[in-house]
Amino acid sequence: MTLPADLNAAALAATGLYGAVAVRPVLPGDRAEWDRLWGLYLAFYETTLPKAQYDLSWKRLFDPAEPMFGYLAEVAGQPHGLVHIVFHRSFWLDGQSCYLQDLYADANLRGTGIGRALIEHVYKVAHDAGSTRVHWLTQYGNATARRLYDRIADESGFLQYRRNV
Repeated sequence: MTLPADLNAAALAATGLYGAVAVRPVLPGDRAEWDRLWGLYLAFYETTLPKAQYDLSWKRLFDPAEPMFGYLAEVAGQPHGLVHIVFHRSFWLDGQSCYLQDLYADANLRGTGIGRALIEHVYKVAHDAGSTRVHWLTQYGNATARRLYDRIADESGFLQYRRNV
């Protein structure tokens, strides 16, 4: 399997500068920082995953058959934020849709533009890659993130239901 032809691969490798925040694709040499940021993200949501899932997710980021991508936000050359995206088809849209699955900024730097830079980068990458929509979920109680999201996106009014099968 390869990426759908209508997903512009060059756009997925883009970097961007958003004020003092540089956003770039996750690279193979970023494993230690990715592990750190991913672990902090999971801890924020009071969950853990086994090392095997970390390894599988890391492998998927670099598998050309997977429509999954990761980006790091750097301030002064140091990674302080992380975003993961997944491209998928939709019955509701002609083109690809981009699911922003995970977003994290180091706690001591929240409110400094890292989250916004990551989302703005996802908007640009998704648009340039051929998507017509970016969507994501957050917890109701995540007030800090929701203040940002309410300024830069439209709340859909939908609730998520799920069941492991």
